Amino acid sequence: MIESLQLLIDVSLLAFLIMIVFASIKMTDLFAVTMLFGIFSFVSALLFLDLDAVDVAFTEAAVGAGFTTVLMLSALRLTQPYENVKHRHSLLALFIVTLTGAALFYGISDFPDMGDLNAPVHQHVAPEYIQLTQQKIDIPNVVTAVLASFRGYDTFGETVVIFSAGVAVLLLLGMGKVESKQEPEENLVLWVVVKPMIALILIFGLYVQFHGDFGAGGGFQAGVIFASGFILYSLVFGEMYSRRVIPATILPRLAALGVLIYGVTGLVSLLFNKPFLDYSALSSNPVSGQHLGILVVEAGVGLAVFSTILLIYYSFSGREVNHHE
Repeated sequence: MIESLQLLIDVSLLAFLIMIVFASIKMTDLFAVTMLFGIFSFVSALLFLDLDAVDVAFTEAAVGAGFTTVLMLSALRLTQPYENVKHRHSLLALFIVTLTGAALFYGISDFPDMGDLNAPVHQHVAPEYIQLTQQKIDIPNVVTAVLASFRGYDTFGETVVIFSAGVAVLLLLGMGKVESKQEPEENLVLWVVVKPMIALILIFGLYVQFHGDFGAGGGFQAGVIFASGFILYSLVFGEMYSRRVIPATILPRLAALGVLIYGVTGLVSLLFNKPFLDYSALSSNPVSGQHLGILVVEAGVGLAVFSTILLIYYSFSGREVNHHE
């Protein structure tokens, strides 16, 4: 009975995703397409949650359904509301897309079935990570152990990439500025409803940040959730007040500080004749050192992600004023 219900949920979610895709193919209303994109991301988050990938579901809900949708709406303020239908149909582009799709399908043709217990990942990779997590790190959440410790180099690279994306947007668009005429109109009902919601979002972000060792979460998810809370504050109460709470000028410094915290943690390991990002050097007890190292680097990731996402939002939302100057 449970398996049948699970299959029904999976099929329903996939059918809804396909319906959204086909509904948006012929649309020229960019606002409607953006809303469908947000719904698509939210349903994708539910699908990830259904597959027990809670960490990915957090990220998809906050980034895909939340931040990216708001960012696309901000970009729509600078463009026309409808798609320009006068465009050329390129056969070369169609050929390249078809060829790329065929190559991708050929590449995954010999992949094992999803959930196959005989797949290499279940026979070699996963058991080794689970065993090493219990022996060397001793935390319940294996995902956090893999991302922050075993795969620390890769996560450090991802943090640098996020910081670089923020710097690129800053160089292209600037921080923008906000005038009082851009502020939203007073809406007492909306203010009363959103105020406690923002507090809950920020508290949940702290929970996700410091509970990543024991359950789903970590620095990336917490940073995105925190940024979403401030973006919601900006949308409801006005960006002028949001920039008073978190000035745009300090965001690049906070993002750089987050990357610096991660990198310095690795350098400390080198000073104690340990490999880069080997947290066992941070304490006389190697397990305690791993706990401390994961806590510190996750804080750096959270700070970098939060600052970068909020900086990108400020750059887009303040762009309209610069556009008319």
